[in-house]
Amino acid sequence: MSAYDALLAEAHGRPFAAIVGWPVEHSRSPALHGFWLKQHGIDGYYGRLPVEPTRPALETLVAFLRQTPQARGCNLTLPHKVEIMPLLDRIHPDAARIGAVNTVIKHADGMLEGRNSDAFGFLAALKEGAPEWTAAAGPVVVLGAGGAARAVVASLVDAGVPELRLVNRTQQAAIELGLAFTPRDGRRIAVERWEDRAAILEGATLLVNTTSLGMKGQPSLDLDLARLPPSAAVYDIVYVPLETPLLAAARARGNRCIDGLGMLLHQGRMGFEAWFGAKVAVSPEQRHAVAADLGA
Repeated sequence: MSAYDALLAEAHGRPFAAIVGWPVEHSRSPALHGFWLKQHGIDGYYGRLPVEPTRPALETLVAFLRQTPQARGCNLTLPHKVEIMPLLDRIHPDAARIGAVNTVIKHADGMLEGRNSDAFGFLAALKEGAPEWTAAAGPVVVLGAGGAARAVVASLVDAGVPELRLVNRTQQAAIELGLAFTPRDGRRIAVERWEDRAAILEGATLLVNTTSLGMKGQPSLDLDLARLPPSAAVYDIVYVPLETPLLAAARARGNRCIDGLGMLLHQGRMGFEAWFGAKVAVSPEQRHAVAADLGA
């Protein structure tokens, strides 16, 4: 049985969406959307769909969404957020600016629209987890230069951060990211070398990890936090595990910590409301339910 046949069997003829990635078993999107489906009494389904990172595999996904009446769309995780874009019928302007799509909405006429809710989810969780942090307070360090990093950088630039320091294992990707989002008002985006990642923490008000380092099955993030001010917040968008080695180290030295679960919960609102037609909100009960699904 193919992954598509399995998804259809699990949906049992109900309207459905799914999280698409490679791998996808780690995703807890089914738990967060399942919570809302149950809360609102909606007869729908949200599952997992593993799709290999090749153009033919993505073309098969797009054809499946178009041709399956019950399909309402999907979420996208690594490594599909950029590669899916040329295959969709329309890209929302916000997603086009970010250069990545994490949500696909299937409209009534079958048109597939790519959107990005990562930027919204990132800021909403930041405000929730570190309410005392303000964008104008000082420099922010962002690790990584992938699709999630693009959403994070876009949201921080829009929020008014005066200086961004970008660092990535492949420096050219960070350079391209910085060029894409450099503000026109004179604010600075500095691209630093990976080997200097500890030194650039000096004076930062916020450190954000958007890489997969620290994720279950991946190497830990090797980063000395000695130069990070105790007042700085540390935000790791990884949520499996919920307490990454980076967050554990930051918490031990007294920094305010924000895990990746809040971003996951908040970014899910856009897709759910479009797919299933109900306005939803993130709640402590939902967070508890998804954290329990993580085993946290």
